[in-house]
Amino acid sequence: MSANLPLPTPDALIHSAKLCELIRQDIATQGGWIPFSRFMELALYAPGLGYYTAGAHKFGAGGDFVTAPELSSLFGRTMARQLVEIMQASAPHILELGAGSGKLALDILSELERLGELPDSYTILEVSADLRERQQALINSELPQLASRVTWLDALPENISGAVIGNEVLDALPVHLLHWTEGKVQELGVASKGRHFAWHDKPLKTPALLDIAKNLRVPSEYLSEVSLTARGLVASLCERMDKGVLLFVDYGFGALEYYHPQRTRGTLMCHYRHHSHDDPFYLPGLQDITAHVDFTAIAEAAIDSGAHFLGYTSQANFLLNNGMAEFLGEVSPDDVKTYAPLSGQLQKLTSPAEMGELFKVIALGMELDQPLAGFLRGDLSRLL
Repeated sequence: MSANLPLPTPDALIHSAKLCELIRQDIATQGGWIPFSRFMELALYAPGLGYYTAGAHKFGAGGDFVTAPELSSLFGRTMARQLVEIMQASAPHILELGAGSGKLALDILSELERLGELPDSYTILEVSADLRERQQALINSELPQLASRVTWLDALPENISGAVIGNEVLDALPVHLLHWTEGKVQELGVASKGRHFAWHDKPLKTPALLDIAKNLRVPSEYLSEVSLTARGLVASLCERMDKGVLLFVDYGFGALEYYHPQRTRGTLMCHYRHHSHDDPFYLPGLQDITAHVDFTAIAEAAIDSGAHFLGYTSQANFLLNNGMAEFLGEVSPDDVKTYAPLSGQLQKLTSPAEMGELFKVIALGMELDQPLAGFLRGDLSRLL
C-alpha cells in the first residue's frame, strides 16, 4: 500500500517518528494497549504533533483533501442564506466548529455583508494554534473591515445562541472500533510491536459502548465504529444553547445503512496527499484519519438533550433549496471564463457522482422548531 503513496520529506518522517514515540509511551503507560479512539485522538490532536495541531498544509490542492469551501465560494455563500434564516429566528450570532483554512468563514461573512445581515459575532472554536493563525491571517487580509467581529476560542463557550455550524467536523472525531467475532463483541485497540503498531482485541467493558453494541444487529464477523466523542459534543452543544440551531455537514449515513450487513469492515479511511487508504498506522501525524458519521446517533444525542429534529437531507438538496443555482444565474453564459468554472463547481457540489449525495446535512434546534429552507425538499429523515 505505502509504495503507491507519495514519499514524505525527511523532516516529515522525523515529525511522524516523534509522534509515534509519544503514542508508544502512552500505550506503555496504559499497560500495553489503548483503544483505537485514543490512538486516533493522539494521531490527530496531540499538542504540536498531531495531524490537526501541527503545521503541515492540509486543505486544498496542495494538502491532503479538498473540502467544499475550498472547492467553491458558492458553498459558503449558500450557507450564509440558511444562517440568515436561523439568526432571524434566534439570535445574531454564529459559532463555527473547526474552521479549517478559514475559507468557509470568509465566504459566509462576505455574503452576509453583501446581504446586510452581518451577525453581531462570528466565533470560531479552533484547537489548532497553527490553523487559528492561518484563519486570522485570511480574515485580516481579505475582510479587515470585519475582523473585529471574529473571535477565536479553544473550548466551548458556556452559553450559545444563534447558529452553530460544523463542516466536516464530526468525521474527524475519535471513534471506538467494535469487533464482533466468535459470538461476542470485542473492542479493537492498538498495541506496540517493536517500533510498529499492531491491532489487538480486548473484551468490551465500557458501559456506554456495551449498551450501543447490544442494540446493533450485525453479522457474527463484523467491524465498525462508534463515536462517543461525537455524541458527547452534540450533547454539550445542546446543553449550552439557549436558542438556536446546530447545523452539521458531513459524509455518513443513518444507522441502518451505517451498520449494514455488507459493510463488514466499517468506514475508517485515511487521506494523504489526495490518496485514500485504510491503514491508520501509516505515518501517524502526516495523514488524516476519518470515519463516516452515524447521523442517527447524532440526532438521538441531540433529542436526548432536549433538541428538536429540524431536518436531514443531502448536501445537494440543502444547497439547491437555499438557492445556490441563483448565483449561477447572476453570470451570463456568454462570459465563459466566469460562467464555466462556476458551473463546474456547482456540479461537483451537487452531483450524485461527486459530493451531492454522499454528504448529508442535519439540523437540530433548541427552543426552535420551525422548518428551515434547506430542508423543505428532499427530506431523508426516513433513513435515520
